[in-house]
Amino acid sequence: MNLKSELVEALKRINFIQPTDVQEQVIPVALSGSDVIVRAKTGTGKTCAFLIPIIQKGATGRNPQAIIIVPTRELALQIDNVAKKILPRGMDGLVVYGGVSIDAQIRGLKRGPALVIGTPGRIIDLINRNALDLESIKFLVLDEADTMLDMGFIDDIEFIMSTTPQAKQTLLFSATMPEKILRVAKKYMQDPAFMKIGKDDELVVNKIKHYYAVCDNRMKAATLLAYIKQYSPKKAIVFVGTKYASNAIYDTLKDNGVDAVLMHGGLTQSKREHSLRIFRGGARFLIATSIAARGLDVTGVTDIINFDIPEDPYVYVHKVGRAARMGTDGKAFTIVGRDQTNLIRDIEYTANIKMEKIDLDASEFAHIRAFKGQDRGGRQFGGNSRFGRGRRDFRSSRGNQQHGHYRRFNR
Repeated sequence: MNLKSELVEALKRINFIQPTDVQEQVIPVALSGSDVIVRAKTGTGKTCAFLIPIIQKGATGRNPQAIIIVPTRELALQIDNVAKKILPRGMDGLVVYGGVSIDAQIRGLKRGPALVIGTPGRIIDLINRNALDLESIKFLVLDEADTMLDMGFIDDIEFIMSTTPQAKQTLLFSATMPEKILRVAKKYMQDPAFMKIGKDDELVVNKIKHYYAVCDNRMKAATLLAYIKQYSPKKAIVFVGTKYASNAIYDTLKDNGVDAVLMHGGLTQSKREHSLRIFRGGARFLIATSIAARGLDVTGVTDIINFDIPEDPYVYVHKVGRAARMGTDGKAFTIVGRDQTNLIRDIEYTANIKMEKIDLDASEFAHIRAFKGQDRGGRQFGGNSRFGRGRRDFRSSRGNQQHGHYRRFNR
């Protein structure tokens, strides 16, 4: 690709020797100066597909020369972590997102970073405070674009793009390509090259095997524990529908001796980052809401477990994309209520996959109920288990001490 020698050496240091398919196809087109719309599956190496062209083309200057817009804080930090490893001398980056002091980010912008990575809300806050000037932008990247539109960021994205020069290069990456993205592209991009990486009918990497089990709603927690016991995932993310439910499932697993950490939007940013560090450092299970479904890259995730089946097949695609990254194998397991089996057919049809039904013996954990309510002593999910600790008042669990809060879980 005729990359600068210092960039090649930086990539070697992080063991990026052979480009992935998305990098091999996108980087040359991006280096030519064209706007690019890329539909590529999660876990295919999109981050370097846009960072490498930006660095190669030398985005330097006192005002930001490149801006990367992402839907979540975690993805912003993840991209920032990669950028720090390959940015050359004289090209600094800054990550900006909500939930932390804006003053520190304003001071960071005064130092003149060439690259800004951030979430839409905080970027707009900084623009409105005249702290972030995008008039010199040469590169604009939308990563996980479909996510941002699904999360209601369309007006924010259009506002940010309207503050940038027309003469810039725009790179748009997405695992799915709904009509909303194409409308934005037509309005703000200049004759973009549309690139589909992989087969048209293949939204999920083919190294993921898909399984599901059907049970009564009252047996979902027991089914989860039965899957963990029978299949013993090496490293798994358990997606739960709400932050309150994820708190409850986290406590259930901890009370049954399962090594887990918790992550959702109700936790402070520092606690979310702490959970990610522990998960990356060796914890086996991350209990999370959909906040972890988009863009999050954790090496070695073998299993994705959907405690609640996604009603939108595209949400399923993004969630299971956290496993089998960069060519590794993985499993996706979904717990399905007896009145939800139609959703299996929707997912199979949309994602062009086959989900295999498995039978699990959950009788050992049949006494465990999620969201059954509490007794007056505040106890929930009681009983003994072969996983470890027995009945315990969940207010005193180490998990809730770790995250500094105690919630009551109602139906």
